[in-house]
Amino acid sequence: MDFVNIIAIVRTEVLEKVETRLREVAAPGVTVSPIRGYGEYADLYKEDWMVDQMRVEVFAEAGRAEELAEAIMDAAHTGVEGDGIVAVVPVQRLYHIRTRQQCTGRPC
Repeated sequence: MDFVNIIAIVRTEVLEKVETRLREVAAPGVTVSPIRGYGEYADLYKEDWMVDQMRVEVFAEAGRAEELAEAIMDAAHTGVEGDGIVAVVPVQRLYHIRTRQQCTGRPC
């Protein structure tokens, strides 16, 4: 079974919408972290240009990557510069720490 890591950088104010949408499409699990950085949008009024945003990660079966990425983009879209990005990264292996077993499919 092939897995991917879907990584999204989104505005803090849309996080609740993204989390709700991922629950609606039955994402297998979600990790959220506060982050700082700049890219397409930078806060030019700050000396370091940094913007506070949220990082959302989902490990899922590769066949669900497009569905999950679309769900994130639908929920996070405002149409304004700095909406964020979504990356889909292949995962070579995925293990459960508790059992030391490699994930091979659902449930994982």
